[in-house]
Amino acid sequence: MRKSDTHIDVGGARLAGQFFEPQTGWPGVLFVHGWGGSQKRDEKRSRAISRLGCICLTFDMRGHGAMDSDKAKVSRADNLADICAAYDKLASHPAVDTSSIAVIASSYGAYLSTFLATSRRVRWLALRVPALYRDEDWDTPKISLDRRELQEYRSRQVARDANKALRHCQDFAGDVLVVESENDHLVPHPTIASYLAAFSNACSITHRIIKGADHALSDAESRRSYDELLIRWVREMVLSAR
Repeated sequence: MRKSDTHIDVGGARLAGQFFEPQTGWPGVLFVHGWGGSQKRDEKRSRAISRLGCICLTFDMRGHGAMDSDKAKVSRADNLADICAAYDKLASHPAVDTSSIAVIASSYGAYLSTFLATSRRVRWLALRVPALYRDEDWDTPKISLDRRELQEYRSRQVARDANKALRHCQDFAGDVLVVESENDHLVPHPTIASYLAAFSNACSITHRIIKGADHALSDAESRRSYDELLIRWVREMVLSAR
């Protein structure tokens, strides 16, 4: 807690006062969209979380939003660089407490965010329907990856030592939220189970399944359910730590 003297001028008098302020800044929250998504999908959630007293940043990765024309050539390496740059932008905000940064990510963005957490300071990690990819072809344009092979890979639980993203999960010591969609054919339960098993050193793990939801949260009820559980988790994890 930081205390500083101040004064209040009123009616020709000067009143003595003191400010009592936290020594840290505000928590920062980085939103990372999935493949084919954009920051527009996170706008409503970022507004809600900012009202809780957090500084939120949304952004479009290369190949998305205004740079959609680049989709055919961007690789996982390119988009990870985008996410790292976005994190650095958030952390450079003068009001952000760099020891209190959360990353809220979906699908492809959730997968890449596990790599971010090894090179940047992340305290809270919320992964919605985190996708999983083979380590091979890291620099190959993402759109060129074999979809059938990916689905076969995700249909079985993958050992932590057999995948870099899962090994990064093992190294993460913060708090984790993993959100699964009940009717998700792109990221089925074995993939979620792979992630949950990998977070062996996490401070806490919260796993929630959105009943009846598909991968994209296509219906309004699924989106509402996700919004509500995300807000509850942020309030419990981020704000209670201040």
